[in-house]
Amino acid sequence: MKTALVLASATSAAALLVGASAQAADGQAYQPEAKGTFMVDLRLSDVVPDANDPIVTAAGGATGLRARVGDSIMPTLGFTYFLTDQISVEAILGSTRHTVTAVAADGTGTKVHSTWVLPPVVTVQYHPFPKARVSPYVGAGANLMLYFAGSDYNGFKVRLKDEFGYAFQTGFDVALQGPWSLNVDAKKVFTKTTANINDGTLYSHVNLNPWVVSVGLGRKF
Repeated sequence: MKTALVLASATSAAALLVGASAQAADGQAYQPEAKGTFMVDLRLSDVVPDANDPIVTAAGGATGLRARVGDSIMPTLGFTYFLTDQISVEAILGSTRHTVTAVAADGTGTKVHSTWVLPPVVTVQYHPFPKARVSPYVGAGANLMLYFAGSDYNGFKVRLKDEFGYAFQTGFDVALQGPWSLNVDAKKVFTKTTANINDGTLYSHVNLNPWVVSVGLGRKF
């Protein structure tokens, strides 16, 4: 359900951006993507984890609880460098705050932890039509989830393990006037963490696997 909503939102945003580009930039010069171009994107990103994993005892016994991680919307920066006209490398930088909830079988939840996450993602991208006003791309790469500034709630003590992961990406740039462009981007990040709860009395192997869906404004240099 979360994934369907995220994809629907990205599709709607894409349609709006293409329409805006056609109205605002028709007939005006724009700077195409090319080898040596450096691009900076300021985006609004929605990070949507897909976690729903069992919380168990140290011996592996069932507790009837599951770990869920909330969404977070934050500004992010994307930095892209074109190695050739069609191949680029992108790194994203930003930090999001997420709430971890222990959910019982009846659906009731108890807030147990909140944490900031620094999730840098580096991808290699392929742009099949770099000279087009609407330039799509696909990419793949790696990510690292770094957790910091955590807070515990309701008598729980939670520690999250930093982990590496990998990511797939798709998106497009809509060229406006000069070096400016509009960007829609979606990444699926495959990553997990181990939640150590109450000094190891409980734990959960949490499959986060978030969607990162972004809309923003870019500038080429």
